[in-house]
Amino acid sequence: MNRRRVVITGMGAVSPVGATAEESWDAVKNGRSGIDRITLFDATDYPVKIAAEVKNFDITRYGLEKRDVRKMARFTQFLLCASIQAVNDSGYNRDSLKNEKAGVMVGNCIGGLDVIEAGYQKYFDPKAGPSRIPPLTTPMMIINEAAANVSMYYGLNGLSWTLGTACASGTDALGAALDLIRFGRLDVCISGGTEAAIDGFGVASFTALQALSSSYNDTPKKASRPFDKDRDGFVLGEGSAVFMLEELEHAKKRGAKIYAEVAGFGSSCDAYHITAPLKDGSGAALAVKEALEDAGMQPADIQYYNAHGTSTHANDSGETNMLKLAFGEHAYKLHISSTKSMTGHLVGAAGAIEALFCVKAINESFVPPTINLDNQDIEGGCDLDYTPNKGISLDIEAAASASLGFGGHNGCIIIKKYR
Repeated sequence: MNRRRVVITGMGAVSPVGATAEESWDAVKNGRSGIDRITLFDATDYPVKIAAEVKNFDITRYGLEKRDVRKMARFTQFLLCASIQAVNDSGYNRDSLKNEKAGVMVGNCIGGLDVIEAGYQKYFDPKAGPSRIPPLTTPMMIINEAAANVSMYYGLNGLSWTLGTACASGTDALGAALDLIRFGRLDVCISGGTEAAIDGFGVASFTALQALSSSYNDTPKKASRPFDKDRDGFVLGEGSAVFMLEELEHAKKRGAKIYAEVAGFGSSCDAYHITAPLKDGSGAALAVKEALEDAGMQPADIQYYNAHGTSTHANDSGETNMLKLAFGEHAYKLHISSTKSMTGHLVGAAGAIEALFCVKAINESFVPPTINLDNQDIEGGCDLDYTPNKGISLDIEAAASASLGFGGHNGCIIIKKYR
């Protein structure tokens, strides 16, 4: 079967660094961090007191009423708002999209953790108990809730799927949507990722795993420092990024603007450890090599790589090894950056927001920086060009972004300039 070409015709984002795709890009382009002291709950007694929260989130900014979202968890609200942005940006609306062969493909890791915590508080409260658990706890907490609400908002009867592969969820969702359109299951797909896990239980759980940065509570904007010798863990983030993916001829027929083409996707599993990546990066390298093959590209065809770059010792050194395996000598010519140094780690939404930054990097011929890279960990094996502290202008024909999740799940998406 001939593969159809897939392009991006709309984008939206709700992130720790901006309420829209443009605001989020402007922040990372200029090295502005969205990491600060936690305000969503009282973290006074927590070892970790910082996170990358979505600031001043106002549901009415997106044409929604507060009453519309009382039955939605925070991760669903983020996805719906980012989806509205992407659909509007593409030139569609609620009426016109209903007539298309359209669906929803979303990546999410944790679901409605805020709803789960609130339910448990009622459950264990001796003055409340099981009978006082809110009746909508189950439909609000399950991970498919976000995609379902987007489908309901737009009246879409096509497939509405949620993919959960930990931190690779957003990337894998885009890859799945790519194939659904390529082979004719859909002509149009709302696709991306969403996450909202910054609550007491979420932060405490990641802290117990010794995954979060805990040394920079007094200087939060310095906490996420990928590939730096003084890194001590990732910073939990939240938000959503969404694309309108569309079959090329379909987009051209309706005169849609085209941001870029989704060229290839690869996926793999380390099959090694529930939290730790393979130190040599060989598992993740399979996903990158598969994405290159899928796109019909050679390593030298990629100019920019948006790193998973979590700011943990295990990830940053392992990912660097992965790049050397996947790209060979070209790894030393790649322009790399970890935008997590500014956004924190959006978990299931990370791959989606980082793919969005790849699109903007291509469109504006600019590589965003890795901030806080003050003492590059050369001795630890992090010896590539990570664009330290200041972005650079660069003509970018193609960009890659990989996401490496707990359980050894790896995904890589390749985006190229539309010709």
